[in-house]
Amino acid sequence: MKELKLFIGGEEVASTSGTMYDNIFPATREVISKVHVASEVDIDKAVASAKLAQKAWAQVSPKERGEILYRAGQILRARNAEIAMEEVLDVGKPIQEADCADVDSAWQALEFFGGGAVTLMSGEYFDLGNGSHAYTRREAIGVVGCIGAWNYPIQGVAWKSAPALLAGNAVIFKPSEYTPTTALTMAKVYKEAGLPDGLFNVVLGYGDVGACLVNHKDIHKISLTGSVPTGKKIMQACSTDLKHLTLELGGKSPVIVFDDADIDNAVSGAMMANFYTQGEVCSNGTRVFVQEGIYDAFMEKLISRTKKMTIGDPRDAEIQIGAMIHEDQFNKVMGYINRAKDAGLELVCGGNSVTVAGCEKGFFIEPTIFTNVPDDAEITTDEVFGAVMGVYPFKQEDEVIRRANDTIFGLSAGIFTLDIQKAHRVIGELQAGTCWINNYNLTPTGVPFGGFKQSGFGRENCHQSLDAYTQIKSVYVEGGDVETFYA
Repeated sequence: MKELKLFIGGEEVASTSGTMYDNIFPATREVISKVHVASEVDIDKAVASAKLAQKAWAQVSPKERGEILYRAGQILRARNAEIAMEEVLDVGKPIQEADCADVDSAWQALEFFGGGAVTLMSGEYFDLGNGSHAYTRREAIGVVGCIGAWNYPIQGVAWKSAPALLAGNAVIFKPSEYTPTTALTMAKVYKEAGLPDGLFNVVLGYGDVGACLVNHKDIHKISLTGSVPTGKKIMQACSTDLKHLTLELGGKSPVIVFDDADIDNAVSGAMMANFYTQGEVCSNGTRVFVQEGIYDAFMEKLISRTKKMTIGDPRDAEIQIGAMIHEDQFNKVMGYINRAKDAGLELVCGGNSVTVAGCEKGFFIEPTIFTNVPDDAEITTDEVFGAVMGVYPFKQEDEVIRRANDTIFGLSAGIFTLDIQKAHRVIGELQAGTCWINNYNLTPTGVPFGGFKQSGFGRENCHQSLDAYTQIKSVYVEGGDVETFYA
């Protein structure tokens, strides 16, 4: 049986805890690897290795650091198909997604930060007159602890580590216990690309391993992708010694379809906003508001197309809906569906678990659509994190803006309309950090991704990410004599 060990100081090492757990392929419940669980001793070793390596790394020019990142991106690009299948086995998502989105997003981020290293790391110049001036420079924070999510593991590794490393930091990455494989793959890719040992370390295990990173005195920044409750706990813990912090948390995002929208495109957008990766996407637009003038036509096309979606073994390139990540998540989503049925919400599509031939033990759920959903219903207010869509008719623009913003979350939002003035007007009113007009769930490299309100703060996948991984030092340069009030 394959063992997944820790990666510390540039090499794979067995954990000192002596504990391992089974890593499961969600579609079959087959054990695909044994995972070493890091102890506090292991984390101390990783931090010590990172501290030592980071001092020298911070003195390397941004251009040289960027060249290594760019090479790592090219290695990922060449191994796209292989790494995509690793994602499928860990997450249960369809290979047709992982092969064109997950790994692509990772290598594009590495090439973006690597290719733009000199410009991205530049400071500002201020002419103060009389021969004096000031300038700013970006400097590394130190050792960064990154905690990844299980729905986009390889993307999360790249989005967090690329700006951190470019800025001159060292990284200790803790992937979700459900998806440990590609963080280790990324460590090997970095080493192959020439990254000095100790700058990228991987520690594996459960929540207590992440907590140990958060509380470690020699880790200077934490970056988390996770749930709102977890983010609040980490923020509180980081306040003890004022660690730098980036939080990319959950969402309950709206998609607004106006009656002048292209209906086919709007249906496509709503499906992409709800059913990608079995609905296990933080930015998903699970509250779909449709203006009354096209409501019936929209629903007819939406239901027809959703019923044609294929569910099955995610290793099959023809499959569109794979398996839920694990049994607890499967039970959570089915619980939401069953309670919605009991509450009298109108189920118009899906709503059942599915047994797949050859994957009888897998965690499969049909794409599900409810109508007649109150704005205060459980599936309206809670992040279900499954392929469960609620559709809500509306009459007026001001009404739908109010309803769309009526949530503690503010990660994403999308609108569909052919009226460009309306599009920009409404987007300006929506309380969300990542928005789309006439599309949904695209995250092009270089465009900031992040949320408002309790969906977190900080931005990823863009040059603004460097603000979270650097400290700005201001330097005043005197061009003349020193004036003083003293004799």
